[in-house]
Amino acid sequence: MDIGNIVYQISVWLVPALSAITLHEAAHGFVAWKLGDDTAKRLGRVTFNPFKHIDPMGTIIIPGFLLLIKAPFLFGYAKPVPVNFGRLGNPRRDMIWVALAGPGMNFLLAFLFALGFHLLPLFPGEMAQWFALNCKNGIILNVVLGVFNLLPLPPLDGGRVAVGILPDRLALPLARLERYGFFILIGVIFILPMITRQLGMEVDLLNWLFTGPISYVVNLIANLAGLG
Repeated sequence: MDIGNIVYQISVWLVPALSAITLHEAAHGFVAWKLGDDTAKRLGRVTFNPFKHIDPMGTIIIPGFLLLIKAPFLFGYAKPVPVNFGRLGNPRRDMIWVALAGPGMNFLLAFLFALGFHLLPLFPGEMAQWFALNCKNGIILNVVLGVFNLLPLPPLDGGRVAVGILPDRLALPLARLERYGFFILIGVIFILPMITRQLGMEVDLLNWLFTGPISYVVNLIANLAGLG
């Protein structure tokens, strides 16, 4: 095991991962605070301090394991920010804005990392390569988190947006899925591809996300940042 290489890989993922995961949650808390619910604010969760948001499993163990096995992408999550939707001014409408704040922050961070490429001439040799890898990882990780969280399944942000905009006859059954949402995701992401592969008609949600929406958003952000 090349310890030096592992340390280097951690160094080019650390800032992108911590900023993507923690600011995603802080954004939820900030928007909820501004819309009437100060629960997250009172608990110290509206902050840039990553230690307030770190989840041992989602922020350390899972990303660390993915780094060790040299997975093609890095993924993780922070402790969810508590939001009392009943304290929002207009709970159903404001729930949508609170939910969108997280992915919105990720897309903003991806754009800022893309702009970082314009600073490369300021860095010498190997430092420029290290900085470029941070920017590249920052773009990819933030877009992955942003797009993935917009999937319309509770407890993902996209699920809460869907509950907020759908009529009650569709929103209520979808909201009830929240307690099973994690297991449904595991099934769709890992089990469904294996089953359909055996049937000769592979259905792979992650592959579709990476080759479709994620690829499109990465290219869009690169163009907006003037990277061509």
